Amino acid sequence: MIILDGKKTSDNIKDEIAIAVAKRKEAGLKTPHLAAIIVGTDGASMTYVNSKVKSCQKVGFNSTLIDLPEDTTEEQLLHEIEELNNDKDIDGFIVQLPLPKQIDEQKVLMAVDPDKDVDGFHPVNVGKMTLDLPSFLPATPYGILELLERYEVETSGKKVVVIGRSHIVGRPLSILLSQKRKVGNATVTLAHSRTRDLASITREADIVVAALGIAEFLTGDMVKDGATIIDVGITRVKDDSKKRGYRLAGDVDFESVSKKASFITPVPGGVGPMTIAMLLKNTLQACENRD
Repeated sequence: MIILDGKKTSDNIKDEIAIAVAKRKEAGLKTPHLAAIIVGTDGASMTYVNSKVKSCQKVGFNSTLIDLPEDTTEEQLLHEIEELNNDKDIDGFIVQLPLPKQIDEQKVLMAVDPDKDVDGFHPVNVGKMTLDLPSFLPATPYGILELLERYEVETSGKKVVVIGRSHIVGRPLSILLSQKRKVGNATVTLAHSRTRDLASITREADIVVAALGIAEFLTGDMVKDGATIIDVGITRVKDDSKKRGYRLAGDVDFESVSKKASFITPVPGGVGPMTIAMLLKNTLQACENRD
């Protein structure tokens, strides 16, 4: 069994990006600039955004963090987005989700300039991705593809089951893995809450991607020997034996599944770090597109 080490792989990608940025600076070209907007004080979101800022520093990007209060109105947020759309020094930016209930997430995502949409969530980029045209790929699916490629996990002709149909992970990943690409050409089943007898479907899969947000949902009896397991979930599970009172768990029961898997991602340290690395890669691409 081989651990798909997202932390190590993301560090390698960041090193590659840092070299590319250094070469840009030597050539007198623009330094990539990533901005992030966060609304409110959601703990997980703040941790994630701070990690993005640190990653920008590591690779030599400029970064801007716009921290807005919980009671920010939709109109105020849309104004901030318009400012970033028009700021020529900003190459890409993200609006950290989830947003407070008074704000329409879809309206916000639609307001982002597609050329600066390094999260890959705008309908223009989603449409281009679906048609296999050059676009910004959603960072988490992009990170999964990169992890599979760098560990040389074969996908062509393989049976893949993606559990979870979110617009951020499950649905785009199912499209990407079915396309004619280096990490693709798979036969993909997209499973969800209405799927009947899910275990019988996952047991036939060569690759299972668990992205449904339920801690330790996928168990050893649901996978076949030698399967590759990608765990996208991360949930805080109450655990009084831990100093902080909880532990982090993925959507996969690592203990039982790892005994049967040929490749498996850990939680934490698997898909999460890859998401940030691919966000940086998209930002570098956005900057290069403007050269």
